[in-house]
Amino acid sequence: MGIRTSLTSLCVAILLLATPPLLSSAQTSPQAFTLDQVMSSPFPTNLVAADHAGRIAWVFAFKGARNVWVADAPNFEARQVTHYEGDDGMPIAALKLTPDGKTFVYARGTEVNGAGETADPTSNVEKRTQQVWAADVDSGQPRLLGDMGCDEEGCEDIQISPNGQFAVWSAKKQIWIAPISPKSASAQTGEKDKDKDQTKDQNKDQTKDKDAAAKAKPLFFARGNNQQPQWSPDGKKIAFVSDRGDHSFVVIYEFGSNTLHYILPSADRDLFPRWSPDGTQIAFVRLIGKEMKQPIIPLLPLPWSIFIYDVASDSGREIWKSGRDLDDSLPYLTEGGSFKFAAKNRIIFSSEQDGWNHIYSVATTGGQATLLTPGKFETEDVALSADKTSVIYSSNQYDPDKDPLDIDRRHLWRVNVEGGKPEAVTSGATMEWTPLEIAGKVVCLGSTATTPAMPYVVTSQGREMIAKAALPADFPSSQLVTPKQVIFKAADGWEIHGQLFEPKQAGSRPALIFIHGGSIRQMMLGFHYMDYYHNAYAMNQYLASRGYVVLSVNYRTGIMYGRHFREPKDGGPRGGAEYKDIVAAGKYLQTLQNVDAKRIGLWGGSYGGYLTAMGLAHDSDLFAAGVDLHGVHDWSDLREEIPAAAPDRDAFLKLAFQSSPNSAIATWKSPVLLIQGDDDRNVPFSQTVDLLQRLREQKVHVEELVFPDEIHGFLMWKIWIRAYGATDEFFGREMR
Repeated sequence: MGIRTSLTSLCVAILLLATPPLLSSAQTSPQAFTLDQVMSSPFPTNLVAADHAGRIAWVFAFKGARNVWVADAPNFEARQVTHYEGDDGMPIAALKLTPDGKTFVYARGTEVNGAGETADPTSNVEKRTQQVWAADVDSGQPRLLGDMGCDEEGCEDIQISPNGQFAVWSAKKQIWIAPISPKSASAQTGEKDKDKDQTKDQNKDQTKDKDAAAKAKPLFFARGNNQQPQWSPDGKKIAFVSDRGDHSFVVIYEFGSNTLHYILPSADRDLFPRWSPDGTQIAFVRLIGKEMKQPIIPLLPLPWSIFIYDVASDSGREIWKSGRDLDDSLPYLTEGGSFKFAAKNRIIFSSEQDGWNHIYSVATTGGQATLLTPGKFETEDVALSADKTSVIYSSNQYDPDKDPLDIDRRHLWRVNVEGGKPEAVTSGATMEWTPLEIAGKVVCLGSTATTPAMPYVVTSQGREMIAKAALPADFPSSQLVTPKQVIFKAADGWEIHGQLFEPKQAGSRPALIFIHGGSIRQMMLGFHYMDYYHNAYAMNQYLASRGYVVLSVNYRTGIMYGRHFREPKDGGPRGGAEYKDIVAAGKYLQTLQNVDAKRIGLWGGSYGGYLTAMGLAHDSDLFAAGVDLHGVHDWSDLREEIPAAAPDRDAFLKLAFQSSPNSAIATWKSPVLLIQGDDDRNVPFSQTVDLLQRLREQKVHVEELVFPDEIHGFLMWKIWIRAYGATDEFFGREMR
């Protein structure tokens, strides 16, 4: 995940975080754990389930080696099924199981940068490619299906046919297809006419080549950037989105046909096609088209609507329409994951129409939408139950009288698709996300304040860890601290939440403020669900063990406290108002008896690097030192993202510069460590190059740590260790 500098909202343009430091060796407890130990847990991602088998799969990243694991109901005993070795910088994404659970498909490698290059921080002389692979669970032996070449972060999207025989994915602006096994084509051809229409074109070339499984090919050619492929339930059609820049279409490709069918084409932007369970209808989102010469400085609403298309009659209509205020805008952060065609002829979707990100449902016949999750909290991960009659979701739903801490956690809830009172699936001093229902049980990923992220099965007694044996025996859970929820106010009255990590050592201590990236993130009272922030949480624990008081700040422009908190009119390049929250955090720390008020530092990455630099530039008297990982230092330098025809372009560029650390270089006095990989696809490396020269001219003490060929969210475990180790040493020298 990284910083995406799209112009619809530059203030939300930076997606990640960074890394911290420690104290002098004299301040380290004899029993203290090492950085390697607290960073050693296997991090789980990509939790998926087989549609017609009691099997789940996920990816474990263990010290840089990523592998696929599976577990079977009812006991969910885990086993590793691939055997990639070493800290190779090769992420695994888009994991899918075939419906029978016997085979899994995945993408391996990184997306390409602007020059068409995949990342390789190992400095290997051979060029890498991002590829799609398949393997049978029993053997675990990977076989190549074809190249992917995803051209932006997180765009990997593999979809498996209902019969488990074929995989499709988006690459190089087209939809590609490959048989999942060498037998797929011939097996399909001889299947007694059952799927004859579907397989006619698929098998035309495949049966002639015994190596066809390794030769993916475009399924068809269509203009635009074609993405979001969705198989029809009978496997005879694929719906997809063809993005034409200022507008986009939902399109149907039917196997055996030589023509594409465009669904209700318009000058707007159609997104997220979803088939009904019986395949007779498609639901999709229609977002207003792009208007030319719009101003940039004011936040503008993005009205949208939901359409239903009837396949047999080739007709459709709008069944729900948003308002036209800012709160009515399409919630880009969650809509793709929450927009679902449920049972009982209901469509599930997200909306922020009351100022909070909630789940709604509407009948396919149209009418009033039903709010499924009322309250002052926000929803995040959304899944349908196995029978599609209920929604299982994660949220920071909380009871201020029973457990006010849950606003800074995640738990799972269930609600009927037609409405009713949501029921808690999990609760307590734990966190859960990525829910799935399989074999009558809910499985998920989860953590606690002192236990790293792991897969779990929810039981009547709470939850039970899956793959417990994979957790290193020397992981220092017993030595970690439980952070405290703290709430303080910024100078302009905004209420800010944070997590306070207090060392076990007594006396007046130096303090560090951790600033997350994104900025559309929330740090929580436990190990995070994103690998970047899971690492950062571990680092904050390490810093506390080294004697620092650490305050992790959920500043405005972050998620889970309402849209008005997330999208202030003067945030980011429009005024940098969130910096006031960092100042407030520093002043809050000065009120604590165990904090040395003259030794407060900052550290953070991406948007957190931006705010670290803002603190050092504007308030060197308050902030003694900082570590800035791949931060933005001049918003106005991202001018290629700003439409030339915008009427307030010049005014925006001026405001963007004033909202940047570079505008206050003259008052920057505190020492800083700059860290970045030079293949960063989120924040241009030139941001670090430029700031370094400016600080040298100002005679500021500046150190640098550059990782050749690394990207924004470091791919190699050892790079995280080096970055965090350097952070530790830097703060040890500057603040001990």
